[in-house]
Amino acid sequence: MLPSTVDRVPEQTATHVNERIRLRMRERAASLAAAGPAAVAARLEELDREWDTERTLEANAATLTAVGSALALLVDRRFAVVPLVVGGFLLQHALQGWCPPLPIFRRRGIRTQAEIEQERYALKAIRGDFAHFRDGTPGRAIQAIHAMEA
Repeated sequence: MLPSTVDRVPEQTATHVNERIRLRMRERAASLAAAGPAAVAARLEELDREWDTERTLEANAATLTAVGSALALLVDRRFAVVPLVVGGFLLQHALQGWCPPLPIFRRRGIRTQAEIEQERYALKAIRGDFAHFRDGTPGRAIQAIHAMEA
């Protein structure tokens, strides 16, 4: 059975690496909570620019595919094996959540989109963005969706 999209990368990552990523997020959130609203807002802007594992893998695969194809056309056709191998690894990543560069990226702290979103919503909660949803009004779900879009 194929793992879920959200779980597939963490399931294929060493436990200590996942823990280190979670610990760094918790430490950042705690220090930002103490630093105040301006620091939280600045970090939220940084999170908008953070590359996740998917984007990083796609950029690297595209680069290797382009270089391998150019070398196959211009130097030696045996370089055509590079895009074939890269494509196979991308398929493996899509299905299983693992490919050869992923352990390196994860050890460098590159997170999944879900992990980035966890930090984003923790910071928004620290900032108080969700405080008004506690009243139980009927439009709470729509308000929550609007808050997520903000």
